[in-house]
Amino acid sequence: QVRLVETGGGLVQAGGSLRLSCAASMRSFDSYAMGWFRQTLGKEREFVAAISWSGGSKQYSDSVKGRFTISRDNTNNTVTLQMNRLQADDTGIYYCTAGNTVMTRPGAYDYWGQGTQVTISA
Repeated sequence: QVRLVETGGGLVQAGGSLRLSCAASMRSFDSYAMGWFRQTLGKEREFVAAISWSGGSKQYSDSVKGRFTISRDNTNNTVTLQMNRLQADDTGIYYCTAGNTVMTRPGAYDYWGQGTQVTISA
């Protein structure tokens, strides 16, 4: 049984920072690529960032590149999204996900967390 639990969401002013964490309860965590997606009401789930099983490959959406950093700790089965210089359009529910490889399509991932709300005030 796989369980992904996101923490760290909240309300922050524009220009501020948040750090999201995802704790994974799963076998062979270090064989999965991990990703973050976000979604706002009425919109499709949007790719944010992903990291390969080893951490050696990372991918970011253009909208967060240079502001967000994804990392992972295979010893503790966690993946982290450090978000800096937050903007109002970063608001949304952020989901942690696990899959076989780094991809930008949500359908490419096998497991999803319940999400954590991030709200950026102007």
